[in-house]
Amino acid sequence: MTISSSLNAGVAGLSANATRLASISDNIANSSTYGYKRVQTDFQSMVIGSRGAQYTAGGVRADSHRQIDLNGALVATSNATDLAVRGRGMLPVAKITDLSVGSGETNMLLTTTGSFKTDADGYLTTSSGLVLLGWPANPDGTIPTFSRDTDAGLKPVQINVNQLTGEPTTRMTLGVNLPATETVAGALGEVQQLAVEYFANLGTSESINVSFTPNVPATGASNEWTMTLTDSVDPTTTIGEYTLAFDDSRAAGGTLASVTTVSGGAYDPTTGNLIVNVAGGPIEIDIGAIGQSDALTQLSDTFAPVSITKDGSPVGNMTSVEVDGNGYVHATFDTGVTRTIYQVPLVDLPNPNGMVALDAQTYQPSVDSGSYFLWDAADGPTGDIVGFAREESTTDVASELTTMIQTQRAYSSNAKVIQTVDEMLQETTNIKR
Repeated sequence: MTISSSLNAGVAGLSANATRLASISDNIANSSTYGYKRVQTDFQSMVIGSRGAQYTAGGVRADSHRQIDLNGALVATSNATDLAVRGRGMLPVAKITDLSVGSGETNMLLTTTGSFKTDADGYLTTSSGLVLLGWPANPDGTIPTFSRDTDAGLKPVQINVNQLTGEPTTRMTLGVNLPATETVAGALGEVQQLAVEYFANLGTSESINVSFTPNVPATGASNEWTMTLTDSVDPTTTIGEYTLAFDDSRAAGGTLASVTTVSGGAYDPTTGNLIVNVAGGPIEIDIGAIGQSDALTQLSDTFAPVSITKDGSPVGNMTSVEVDGNGYVHATFDTGVTRTIYQVPLVDLPNPNGMVALDAQTYQPSVDSGSYFLWDAADGPTGDIVGFAREESTTDVASELTTMIQTQRAYSSNAKVIQTVDEMLQETTNIKR
């Protein structure tokens, strides 16, 4: 029985070391594979039992597992949508073939890196047929609220490289200096004209025409102006009229003292804002708060538009796409506007090593991995997403070669055990009565 168990132990040793050699060969073969997670093979002894001086060999069992939570080094690339996770968390992806089957629903898989490029339909895909998943943004660039414990809200990230976009103007600031000499008795009282461009809802260029009419008194100085606003869509209609009074004290000379609303939206003396309605909707205009010199002022003898700012943009073509560290996918247009179009979350699990390993360095959550949660990148326990980067294989070739030598010696030793047992059994069969 003992000799027979020795033979079985030797056979088990051969099988275990063969398994270990298989994992070593897989690791070495994928030493240059981006995102590859090395396989670790450990041995566990099998003890059958022993009584007194008699011992029965149980042998050994090989246990292989992939170290999915092990992070590889990041290397820089020249592609903006080459993505890698720095730290904990994984990118959600799906097979591009899922989009053309049935209802187009995708089965979420996970990976830590990928070289994504737009395909013929604009989807961000890898050469291995994986498409990046994310939450689509609203037209204003905000991300709706999605459930974080399910992938139901995730959609394939699709980039329309021929997309045109424009943003209407909703806010502007009038930083203008009015000449104080025009409100003094005997002044000519010239009307100062100013046209401020704004972008309408359809991307067309319009303007708010602003005229400043000084109040010229018979004696002294009035320090008052009438500001009238009209829309270029219908110049005959006044969209706002306000009486501006400026302070002439030593402490606050040249700043607004009061604003009286004649027509249009009411002026807020705290924020310095008023709202007028143009053809496409309301626009908030900042003319400065009372006592502040950050917008309208009345100083010296010069009319000077010193700081005219506004939001919105004309129609432009998409020129590039990038993913920031928080997973937001930004599209940049030739007008200089950047718009958020998707957010890519990072998926975290209690036991990443419990996932099922699939082709192309992808993994699937399982019962052993635990329930997953979708985090904002760089939030909670997750790391951030790095663009222009790929994650290298976690294989250490030098370590694998050293382990391979040890495995070879162990395999040879187990083979020697089998040879020895065979010789002993042969001797047993040669015993004669």
